[in-house]
Amino acid sequence: MINIGVPSKGRLRKDILKIFLKNKLQLKSERGERDLLGYIKGYKNINITYLHAREIVERLGDGTLDIGFSGFDLLKESVINVQKKIQVKKKYTFGKANLVIAIPDDWIDVQTIADLEEIAFEFKEKKGIRLRVATKYPNLTTNFMFERGVTQFKIVKSIGATEIYPFTGSSEIITDITSTGETLRANNLRVLKDGIILKSQACLMVSQKNQKKRGIFNIINKLNKIV
Repeated sequence: MINIGVPSKGRLRKDILKIFLKNKLQLKSERGERDLLGYIKGYKNINITYLHAREIVERLGDGTLDIGFSGFDLLKESVINVQKKIQVKKKYTFGKANLVIAIPDDWIDVQTIADLEEIAFEFKEKKGIRLRVATKYPNLTTNFMFERGVTQFKIVKSIGATEIYPFTGSSEIITDITSTGETLRANNLRVLKDGIILKSQACLMVSQKNQKKRGIFNIINKLNKIV
């Protein structure tokens, strides 16, 4: 059997389903649209599982999925050992978004990472605390900050709407994924001038462990057709 992971919700799910439709691959489920298990009509050797996009990456890494659709950001956020077990077969033109560092709009003296580094040291020296960064991307955020000389900070893992964290006393700044920046602006946040951590988009990925499985090549070719 070939096991394919498809996002279970959101805009990414809708765009991925269009790929199957345009390639005349009819997805079916026994219990309707909310069923998390499915198949492709006419392909008895393919199982479809609807999962959170983040879990799709994890399951490609452990080999329980053969093919999966997810965001490039979620792949790069995963641990290196997982990344090494996954191959990106195609980057699509949809699902584009940037992972960015955003700060309160009234921090008028902070425009760049270098300015943020100064603020972080001031927090440590004058207040005896580390600058708090709320994020759902702790690995990418930490690596980006360290590479640019910002070391005096503390990660606060976000489990909800990250953009409200600076205004509820939970953090000073955030990193978040954004496509237009409208939500950040609506919450009085702005992106640092050099604050793009990663440019992301939807990807077709395959498990390195299982990529030679019978039938994998043919189905990947079909899903590869849409630009």
